[in-house]
Parts: sequence; structure tokens; C-alpha cells
Amino acid sequence: MTPFTERVIEIMKDIPYGKVMTYGQIAANAGSKQAARQVVRILHSMSGKYQLPWHRVINAQGKIGIQSEEGFWEQRTRLESEGVKVDNHGKISLECYQWFPGKETEEDINEI
Repeated sequence: MTPFTERVIEIMKDIPYGKVMTYGQIAANAGSKQAARQVVRILHSMSGKYQLPWHRVINAQGKIGIQSEEGFWEQRTRLESEGVKVDNHGKISLECYQWFPGKETEEDINEI
């Protein structure tokens, strides 16, 4: 496994309940700004093996990127069960729900 893949897995495992990150954001945090598609492949091939919270990863527009209807609804349901609001078009407010590793808010600190 490459160091990039290891870092992507580590970042994804750390996404908190009720928060999301984008594919590109994960790629940048793992050291390769242009590797969003590689993050998609890692997520697709390794979610089960590493028990990754795949549903917390969305596209750069703040939308659920899964094309299949079944996958779309599963991701939406999982996000909503964590309190993430998803509109009728599969859009999530990045302003409200996006997580930035290392930038905990006062609310996050109070939960610890």
C-alpha cells in the first residue's frame, strides 16, 4: 500500500459523526491536490476492508456523487441518521457540515 493510500484511509477513518469531507479535500490533506479520483477508487475498493465511513465523503459541490439510485439513497439515509441535512437534490451544506482535520471548533472541544 502506498503512503498516499495509507494517509487517505487514516483521514477517512477520522471524519467525525455528522461531518463530511470532499474527495478533493481528502486528496489535498493526504498530500496530492489533484488525486480526487484516486480517493474515489480507494474509497470504492477499500471501504469494506477498512470499515471506512464512505457515506461521509461527497463531491466538491457538496453533493452526493453516487449515480445509482440505490447508492444515493443509502448514502443519504446514513448521513441523515447522523443529523446531516440533505436537500432534495442530494446537496449538503459544506458551510455547516464540512470537517477540516486539525481545526476543531469550540463545540467539538466541549464534546471531548
